[in-house]
Amino acid sequence: MGRSPVNNSAPRGTGLRPLTLAGALVLSATICAAEQPTLPPELPTAWQVPPGNQLEHETAGFAKILCSAIFITGRGLKTAADEDGFFVAPRESRSKVVKTVVDEVAHEISLTLANGVTRSAKLFGDQGCVTLPRGAENVYFTPVRVASQKGAVPISEDENRDSPPDALWPMGDRLPDAPLPAEIDRAKLDSAVDAAFKPAEALTAAFVVVYKGRLIAEGYQPGLDYRTRLPGWSMGKSITATLMGQLIQEGVYDLWQPAPVEEWRRPDDPRRAIRIADLLRRSSGLRVVAPQDPNFDPAQGYPDHLYVYTGAIDAYRWAITRPPQWPPNTVGRYRNSDPLTINYLVKKAVVARGEAYLSYPQWHLFDKLGIRRMVLETDPYGNFLLNGYELGPGRDWARLGLLYLQDGVWNGERLLPAGWVDFVRTPAPAWSQPVYGGFFWLNRTHVWPVPEDAFYMAGAGGQYTFIIPTHDLVVVRLGHYKGERAGEEALRNALALLMQAVPQARQPWQPPATTR
Repeated sequence: MGRSPVNNSAPRGTGLRPLTLAGALVLSATICAAEQPTLPPELPTAWQVPPGNQLEHETAGFAKILCSAIFITGRGLKTAADEDGFFVAPRESRSKVVKTVVDEVAHEISLTLANGVTRSAKLFGDQGCVTLPRGAENVYFTPVRVASQKGAVPISEDENRDSPPDALWPMGDRLPDAPLPAEIDRAKLDSAVDAAFKPAEALTAAFVVVYKGRLIAEGYQPGLDYRTRLPGWSMGKSITATLMGQLIQEGVYDLWQPAPVEEWRRPDDPRRAIRIADLLRRSSGLRVVAPQDPNFDPAQGYPDHLYVYTGAIDAYRWAITRPPQWPPNTVGRYRNSDPLTINYLVKKAVVARGEAYLSYPQWHLFDKLGIRRMVLETDPYGNFLLNGYELGPGRDWARLGLLYLQDGVWNGERLLPAGWVDFVRTPAPAWSQPVYGGFFWLNRTHVWPVPEDAFYMAGAGGQYTFIIPTHDLVVVRLGHYKGERAGEEALRNALALLMQAVPQARQPWQPPATTR
């Protein structure tokens, strides 16, 4: 299985309740149903059904899933088609594909339907796999090589992306040659790592445990290792939060200011009241349809929550042009409009400063944390789709989680504002239950067998990065989509054992009694 506690060497074997997508929909609907009696009156706007054909959109999504799995993760076609990415490409739509072409030279996947329509996705170097518009052969931006400013070669040249051999974790990948801390119960730690991979149907791909900044255990599916890039799905929203937090730390934006979206600045536009904080809390009130909505009806049309992944559109433009449904900070909804708008604001700031947008996350954030293998994919217009299209190894997600465990400070440098971590882990006031903060999920309703002040990144298909301050832990679990149900039960068992293996170091944190 290739999993073991970390001791003297590298490992051997080298999105909404978050318990499966179905469970996510159930919890979201339950939460929202509780809101129904007190929902504010809707504003006089109408939903715009996204253009195009749903089957074509889902086929385009399927092409992108296969492209990333084959050309970035390194999976085989058959396995990827069977196990990966059902969120944007349901099994039923996959069965409608009559021809599949894998172009190993051009790094392109093309899928043809019975009506002759072909949808494609292609690898564009360090921008990852991009869904191409129907009939298009290229993207509408100039791809760039993303090289670390610390001297590493571009992400696409994978065989040379290892950290310097003498660089210790977390800035490098060399692990300390020292016994585990005496307070760790090694037998329970072994059992926790083992539990994360059982049963085999869980399809757990990576499991990483960091204690007090030290990587103490990790395991990988056979054929994978600490360098393997795996889909994080909506964990990317927490990258978005971090990029915005850095800009706030630098004084570019203020958390409580109205979001500076030009299209919203008219005096009579209700959207002018939407604050950056409201967007981070998924409480903007923008009118978007998502499968998580309590009154979602597939018959009404393809939801734009999914369309921004599969439509091969300018996703930022789509997000900021959505009309208002409710006043901001009155209703919490899990919709992709809000993270895309925050990403739009990040891009706006980066371009205004004359910096290289496509290299910005690597240079401005990842280099500081020792992250070298994260691939952030874009739409055809060169906008990062961090609402769900990014791939990274378990260790890189652990590094990001460690930044939050350390209150936004890394190697003595404050990267995130004082109070930022408290903001992202404070329940968003517009949500009827304390399950969501600021692009992070919360354990306030005891969904997971860890203390209630734990908060975490979550992505469809069973992707998680937990920050557990009471135990000085960061825990990452990545897995293949097909194993979501069994995988999350395995994760639950592993977390319960970890709570026995690692002593509590501090008292739980409590959010403020009132929030803005």
